Amino acid sequence: MSNSTLNPQGWRIWWQAARPRTWPAAIVPVLVGSAIAARSGQFQGLPFLAALLASLLIQIGTNYANDLFDYLKGADRQRQGPTRVVQSGLVTPSQMRHAVIFVFGSAALLGVYLIFVGGWPIAIIGVLSILAGIAYTGGPYPLAYHGLGDLFAFLFFGVIAVMGTAYIFTHQFTAPSLVASLPVALLVTAIIIVNNLRDIPTDAAVGKRTFAVMIGDRNTRREYTLCVLGAYLFPIGLAALSGSIGWWWLPFFTLPRAIQLVRTVLQGQVGPSLNRMLGQTAQLHLWFGMALALSILVS
Repeated sequence: MSNSTLNPQGWRIWWQAARPRTWPAAIVPVLVGSAIAARSGQFQGLPFLAALLASLLIQIGTNYANDLFDYLKGADRQRQGPTRVVQSGLVTPSQMRHAVIFVFGSAALLGVYLIFVGGWPIAIIGVLSILAGIAYTGGPYPLAYHGLGDLFAFLFFGVIAVMGTAYIFTHQFTAPSLVASLPVALLVTAIIIVNNLRDIPTDAAVGKRTFAVMIGDRNTRREYTLCVLGAYLFPIGLAALSGSIGWWWLPFFTLPRAIQLVRTVLQGQVGPSLNRMLGQTAQLHLWFGMALALSILVS
């Protein structure tokens, strides 16, 4: 490996730490929430771009904080997933701490504009999202270490992110935005589930009690199945709310892929072999979310 590759200032190292494969978790809620606003004729381009960038920054900041705090707590000593840059020595804890502050600070600056557009409820959502991103693996009661990581993902990268995005434009929380947020929440949680399923042995060894550690391997695979297949119930709910079949069936184009992923997980893959499943689950989340956003727009 070349010295340039190991240079802590190299952009590739920060890109790796940002974990681009997880970015659909930040992109999809903004797409779906913006589609809800567009359907009612209230979409605006600049707030959309600001919300998308802020959401991505919160995702990246959470990934950076996770990299840092898992290292400080010793949870990365027997890493089975992609390389963590602090644990591998590519970035010092101090450098990563400054990166976390910079990224979350940038998200907060964008939040000032979004508060101007959407009002003070957006301030509350933004502050809670940043605090939750830090508290996921940091602070006196890290969420992921106490079985709350799945719930964190479900709420902040699902329900709150979709409904909050729609609120920026519409200034109201509605039943359609809630129903549309639930499949997004389920599929983003499935990403976390695969990650934690892979890490059950190493997390248990260092006292990191993720929900997967608490319920065990078999039940974690069942949880994944329920989250992935359960997401397909909600386009039906949106069709019922609208009183028309319309184009609400579009997300079902991704169902064969979802079934394939569920079958693979239920077959019992373990350890690093689940890294591929992590990326494929994120892809499913993205394709489902895009199809759902399109169905909202055209139905």
